[in-house]
This record gives sequence, structure tokens and C-alpha cells, in this order.
Amino acid sequence: MGLLFDSFWRAAAYCLFPRVIALSVLPLALMAAAALGLGYFYWDAAVQAMRAALESSTLLAGVWNWMQGWGMGDLSWALALLTLVVAAPVLVLASLLLVAVLMTPALVALVGERRFPDLEKKKGASFIASVTWSLASTVLALVALVLSVPLWAVPPLVLILPPLIWGWLTYRVMTFDALAEHASKEERQEIFRRHRASLLGIGVICGYLGAAPSILWASGVVFAAAFFVLVPLAIWIYTLVFAFCSLWFTHYALAALQQLRAEAVSAPVSNPVQVIPPALPAIETAPAALPHAPGRDGAL
Repeated sequence: MGLLFDSFWRAAAYCLFPRVIALSVLPLALMAAAALGLGYFYWDAAVQAMRAALESSTLLAGVWNWMQGWGMGDLSWALALLTLVVAAPVLVLASLLLVAVLMTPALVALVGERRFPDLEKKKGASFIASVTWSLASTVLALVALVLSVPLWAVPPLVLILPPLIWGWLTYRVMTFDALAEHASKEERQEIFRRHRASLLGIGVICGYLGAAPSILWASGVVFAAAFFVLVPLAIWIYTLVFAFCSLWFTHYALAALQQLRAEAVSAPVSNPVQVIPPALPAIETAPAALPHAPGRDGAL
């Protein structure tokens, strides 16, 4: 538990570093740049595509005619707003995925430089291995999530199963990425075996923390007036939560790796092997000759 809480407060402190704050703002900058670029070239085409989609749907066309019947004009503002609502999740997802790929290696390097400068980098996993591990873990998590859907009808399980599955996925991916540069394959497997419960607990907590920004996201979608305030705020909070979780896993995993190597070094010293010299062969000596005793009569 000491390692768990120590890595927690260190991760929280690292979130105040300028480099981490800059990484948390990066998705907003990428999203703004992408939105301006795509809007400049494709805005009119996107609005016309949204109008065509509304007119081709019977249900949406009825709503559209009903709104026009209430004297709301040509509803060009509604078309623009709907286009933004549809395009925003795509831009957000692309920006977050790009930052997630770049952020974890940057945070691992930050922790390694500042806290573990002497920790040897054994490079036990390549970039391809990391991507393969992440994809395989994601597929398993999605399968488990789909299979668990019927159990969501039970009220307590709907609050337990999804965070547990996402926590398992988070701990698998982030622990692997935290150890990919420093640990060997055998060391990584040993840390997974020893600290599975604690790492899974960190993953579940991070899963609950990651659900918090979705409240702001939903509020921004529902309350159109606050869309341009709440949605960027939700994106920034989500990225900051991602950075905190990555730092938490990195501090924990690298500290566990350092302890593992210290145990391997101190094991021969703490249990020295006693070398017993071979017994020397016994030297047989002849008994000393007794002096000749004189006769009873005293004659020589």
C-alpha cells in the first residue's frame, strides 16, 4: 500500500509541471487547428450534407417542417449547430488518440529523467509489440463488455462491471507502456504477477475518473449556449485525467521495477553460501617404542 499511495501523490504533483500542462492543452490546440482548416475548406459542403441528411429522413424531416412551421425561419443556425455537434466528436477522438500515442512516452521519459535517472533501460518491448498488446487487450475488453451487457439489468452490476472491465484494460495497456522502455520481458511479467491487484485497483479508479468529464460533455451538447465552453473544458479535463493516470502507472511500475532489481542484487549478499573446506586426511603415527624392562632378577 505504501507504493500505491506514494505513486499517487507523486503523479498528482507531476500534473503541475509545465510540460504536463502543455501536453494536456495539446488536444485543444490540435482540435482548433483541425476545425479551422476543415471549416475553411469544407464548411459549406458539410452544411449542405447535413441539410440533405435531414431532408432524406422521414422522422427528421417532420421535425424540421414542424420547427419551420413555428416561424423559426430557414434554420441555418440549427444546421450549423448540428454540423458542429456531429463533427466535434470526430475531431475530439482523433486529437485524443494522437495525444495518447505521444503523451505516454513523453511522461515515461519525464519520470525516468527526474526520478529514475540511473535505472537501466533494457527495452523489453518494441513499438510494434506495444501496439499489438494494446489492440489485443482492447479486443478482449470489448468482448467482455458486450458479454456483460445482459448483467447490466441488475442495478449493482451496472456500476461495477463496466468500470472493472475498463480498469482491466487501462492497467494492461498503461503498465505495459510504462515498462516497455526500462524493463525486460521477464521483469515485466514478474511485475504483472506480483502487483496485479494494485495495478488493477489503479485502473478501476482511473476508469471512474475518466467518466467525470463526460458529464461536462453531455451538458455542453444539451445546453447549446454552453457548447463552446463546456466541451473544450471537458476535453482538457479528460486529457489531464489521462496524464494523471499515465503518471500514476509510470511511478508505480518504475518503482516496482527498481525494487525488483534491488532484490536481485541483494539476494546473494543476504544469503551467503558457506564454503566448508574439505577435511584433511588423518596422519597415522606409529606408537612410540617402549623401553626394554630389566628382568626380575636384575640381570642385564
